[in-house]
This record gives sequence, C-alpha cells and structure tokens, in this order.
Amino acid sequence: MKKTLSLLLVILMLLNLPACGTSSASGSTPGSQASTDLSGLQDADSVSNSQTDASHTLIYGSGDYTRINPAMDEHGEINILIFNGLTAHNGKNEVIPGLAKSWEFDEVSCTYTFHLEKGVKWHDGEPFTANDVKFTIEAIMNPENGSENSPNYEDVEEITVIDETTISFKLSAPNVAFLDYMTMAILPEHLLSGEDMQESDFFRNPIGTGPYKLESWDVGQAISLVKNEDYFKGVPNIDRLIFKIVPDDNARAMQMESGELNLALLTPKDAQAFSGKEGYNCYDMKTSDYRGILFNFQNEYWTKNKDIIPAICYAIDRQAIIDAVLLGQGVPAYGPLQRNIYNNEAVEHYDYNPEKAKEILESSGCTMNSDGFYERDGEVIGFVISVGAGDQVRIDIALAASQQLRQVGIDCSVDIPAQVDWGGQMAYLIGWGSPFDADDHTYKVFGTNKGANYSGYSNPLVDQYLTEARQSDDPAVRAKAYDKFQAELAKDPAFAFICYVDANYVAASSIQGISPDTVMGHHGVGIFWNVAEWVITD
Repeated sequence: MKKTLSLLLVILMLLNLPACGTSSASGSTPGSQASTDLSGLQDADSVSNSQTDASHTLIYGSGDYTRINPAMDEHGEINILIFNGLTAHNGKNEVIPGLAKSWEFDEVSCTYTFHLEKGVKWHDGEPFTANDVKFTIEAIMNPENGSENSPNYEDVEEITVIDETTISFKLSAPNVAFLDYMTMAILPEHLLSGEDMQESDFFRNPIGTGPYKLESWDVGQAISLVKNEDYFKGVPNIDRLIFKIVPDDNARAMQMESGELNLALLTPKDAQAFSGKEGYNCYDMKTSDYRGILFNFQNEYWTKNKDIIPAICYAIDRQAIIDAVLLGQGVPAYGPLQRNIYNNEAVEHYDYNPEKAKEILESSGCTMNSDGFYERDGEVIGFVISVGAGDQVRIDIALAASQQLRQVGIDCSVDIPAQVDWGGQMAYLIGWGSPFDADDHTYKVFGTNKGANYSGYSNPLVDQYLTEARQSDDPAVRAKAYDKFQAELAKDPAFAFICYVDANYVAASSIQGISPDTVMGHHGVGIFWNVAEWVITD
C-alpha cells in the first residue's frame, strides 16, 4: 500500500496535466454556441473590478455553459436559480413544495394531483399556469426531443390540466421517486411552443419563475443574474449573482485568492490552501458523487474482453487514489447507492487485490509477454480511458488508475479528447450520483437503452430489479429489489467504481447562509438550494 501510494504521488507530480481548453458545464451541450449578449455586462475584467466591491454581488467561479436547458440536460448549478419545479428539495434533500403548494396521491387510480401557487409570474411578466407544466413534461417525454431526463417520466400515462392552478398525472404504477422528479424546472409554453427543444435561442436567453433572472450573458466570460423582485417565495437578499466562467481548476483557485471570485468549488489540493486563512470559509461537503471507469460496451473490444472487467476492478487501489489525488477527501466506491438508504453493503467491493486480478487474467487464457503486459490470441490486453478536458481531479484519478492497471499487466493509457465520442471510445472516467430517491441515477443510467446509459450496458436482471423498485411504494419491497440490483451489478459490472468525492467549496467569509451539512449531488451541485436566504455582510 505505502509503495503504491508513493509511486502514485511521484506519477501525479510528473504527469499532472494542465486543463486543456474549456469544458461544457453541467447542463450544457457540446457544439451549441451561446450568442446572447444583453446590456449590463462588460468583459470579465470589468466584472471583477466593478462588481467585487459591491456588497450585494456574489461572483461564483463556474464552468462554461453553451445553453441553459434543464428539460433536455441532466443538471446545471444555474438551473435552480432561474427556474422552479412543482416540488423542491430542502437541506436534508427531502421533497418540499415548490410551484405546487400541495398535492395528493390517489392509490386506486395511481394519480398525483398538484395544486399550484396562485399569482406566480414568469420573468417577462406573463402568468404561470398548469399548461406550462403539461407542456414541459410532455416535451421531455417526447422521444423526438432526445431528453436524457425522459426515463424519469416513463410511467406517466396521462396529464390532465384541471384548471389554471390544478394538474394531475396518472401513472402506470406507483413510483415514490415521482415527487423527486417533479423538481424538474418548468418552462414557459408561451415562449417555447413550436420551438426546437434542443436548438431554440430561448436556452441562451432563458425566462423562468425562479429567484434570479438573466441580466446578461457575455459568451465564454460571465452570466449575470439579478434578483427577481416578484419572486413568489420572497425577494432574495443578494442583489446580483455572477457566474464568472473559469473552466480551469488552477485559474479558479488563483482568482479566489486574488478576490476576483468569492465562491468556488475547488480541487482538494487548492481548497486546502485556504484552510484557516483569514477572510475565507472552507466547506468540505459530502456528496453522492462517485467516479469510476465506464466501459463502453458499444465498442467491440468489450465484446471480446468483457470477462476481464473483474480483473480491472481488483487491480485498482482506491484508497491510494483517494489519498494521493483527493488528499483523503472521499471514500472508496463499490456501487451507485452508497449514500442512499437502500445501499447494500454486502455486495462484492472489489477491494484492491492485484494477485487476484492476475489470477483472473491467467484463468481467462491471458499470458504475460516480454513487455510485461498480458495478451490473448495475439492481442495485448489493454484499453484507453478518455477523460473530459478541464477537470483536473478526474484526469488525475484516470492517470492513477491507469498506472495501477499497468502494474498488474494491463496496458492502459489516458486520453483527453477535445470532444467526447460516446459511441467510439473504449472507456471513460465517468461521474454520476444523486442524493435523492434511489431511482434517480440508477434506472436511467443502468437500464437498457435509457437516456443516461452512455455505456450501452444491458442486463435483463438489472432492468427487472430496477423496474420492481420504481414500481413499488413499499419500502420493504424496494429494499429487496435494490439489494438484488446492486448484487447483480457487482456480478456484471458496468463500471469499475473508484471513489466518492467530497465537494470542496471555498467562500469569502462575508457570505453567510451556506448550508454545510447538505449532501451535494453530481459535480457538487446543490449548494444554491437556499440562496434566496443568503446574505453578504460588510
């Protein structure tokens, strides 16, 4: 263990790659270009110079956005600021009222009926109604729109607008996760009816009902939001939020140090430098956000070599990676539900065992060649892990894992492509995870042909158990189904799970109201859940 950790530290110092280019933030899509340039925002330098002194402006170090489209995309930190769902989550990740002030569930007809807040307005002054809700969910469900959120609403059979403030959803089976999924941002029908839900300019000039509204968008530089004076839940305390685009992890830390930013999610190494430093508060927050190696089963390599995946899982020293890359800020991962009430601790963890990894390879007909790598049928056993540019922690995890795999005789390397080729790549350093209902980030990630199943993974038993779990509102039934799902996934891995990562936020000490105990979601998303209550002190 000590030898492995020391080697990793040396490797990471030698091979630590700078972030390359810019990456699309959560909620953005590769290839689309933001073109909105509204009045009220200068260039990034003028943002930092003119706004940093304003006691009622918060400048957040953000990844880049090419669009803000919560209906089609999985997530985005900015979504919760501009939009509302029928429901919301509190600091304990429990479902609470949002645009719906109340609801009831009829067990006989399997129907949810939501009663909406009255007098809510879109940012353009138009009234919000139940028709907007129907429009949004139907747009997500429409397969022609290609939303990765569509599996969340598969069991919706009928949507009925009863009146302007009442709407019902008839489901094919009970699904407790449905209330979690109704946190989905509702979009304005009057602005999007007839529009292309992937390409509409609306998603570069979004109008919502949320606590903040878009003031301006300087592409690649900053997105400026101002508080919504008509917000139905009460006017926020902070006047302006600026998402300053800083995709590079190292640059984000430097700008936090210089005062150009006053809130940012940093790498563990960079966050550590602010610990105990006057003028800053550090928030080391737990997450449900895991990292692992996604095997792309659409690539023919895994058709021939799927049987070696358990060897790959055993060859990874998870704790060494956590110590070297995350500086201890995380825990080893063995499955997708470790931060969920339905976690099955008893499944195979694939604890670090290089000898067992070699045993599996050799029992599968692999032999060691003169270069120190296993081969079978004349072909070297090895693959490439692709990693998205800009995420230094992910890059370092991939580098560490690839080195460990090479130590057991698997010829593994790392590639940082300009654009991810989901269908063609061999493997990817993936991240997923949800602090909400267990159905979230399992059904659509591991279910056959579901919207977020980027690996092409398919296992009939996994499909069966996930369906059983989502179609029951009995906790005992769900627990049994999720136990079987996790056991089957461990037996037939879609990913080589590596670690859960903490979210290391650093904030200026003048910012008050951040909830430090809330479990964050994928990419550390969730810190803004109560932003309307935050204040900036002088």
